Amino acid sequence: MATAPEVQGRTGRVVVRPLRRRDRAAAVERLRDRARDDLFLLDQVRQIGAGASADVAAEVLGAWRGANLVGVASLRPTLVIESQIERPVLEALLGPLSDLGSGLVRTEVGATAVLWERLAARGRRALVDRRETSLVLERAALRATSPTRGVAIRVAGPADLEPLVEAARASLREEGRPDPFIGDPRGFRRWVAARLPRALLAEQAGEVSWVGYADVRLDEGWLLQGIYTWPAWRRRGLAAAGVTALCQIAFAAGAEHVQLSVVEGNVPAHSLYEHLGFRPHSTLRTLLFI
Repeated sequence: MATAPEVQGRTGRVVVRPLRRRDRAAAVERLRDRARDDLFLLDQVRQIGAGASADVAAEVLGAWRGANLVGVASLRPTLVIESQIERPVLEALLGPLSDLGSGLVRTEVGATAVLWERLAARGRRALVDRRETSLVLERAALRATSPTRGVAIRVAGPADLEPLVEAARASLREEGRPDPFIGDPRGFRRWVAARLPRALLAEQAGEVSWVGYADVRLDEGWLLQGIYTWPAWRRRGLAAAGVTALCQIAFAAGAEHVQLSVVEGNVPAHSLYEHLGFRPHSTLRTLLFI
């Protein structure tokens, strides 16, 4: 992994290098108090050194001023920059971050704008460029919705792989994103299979009709992603009941909060989650680039 050249700020030199297992405790301590802003990044830091137990090995950079860790950013599997970062520290991190030839960026809008200026200047092209609203739910705010008669909500298992592969592909198509299955069907199936233990399903009339994933499960918070209702089953309360169930599981496990994000302009999804008790927290920008 490349490192950035040293950057001289007003308060001293900033040096960037990859975080290793020995740095994990310091990085967790730095991010823990801002878990609502940096939950995904906190999860990536905790995976440092996890090796084969993780879906994709986390690659995380640390910015150091002397012996002090002053900034964190992940390169893979998703490029995320720590929130509320000092500008000299961001400048130092931009070196290796802007060297990437392709990737997925999902971070706060201001930092993403600065990074994308560098990437675009190097000839990178955006396949997806959108804003998302991060929503947060506190335990006491949950307004639970129960499943309707005939709907069973359960944990996903190996027998559910094929419908979940198709759901993942359909979700990408609806978002206007490329379908990785076409170029690597085995790899895509492996990726979905690795997420099965984190998936909750709604089943009706013998058909899987809704799925949602709790991709980050920390005491500081759970992050829900990949929420999808099959078109034939929409507007029947499945998403509300399924997300309720995921939130109840999270809070029973001791999570301080639950969060998810909604693409700007998706009014039905905003209304659904606000009805359940979620409230807007921040604005993210997602970029898929090559």
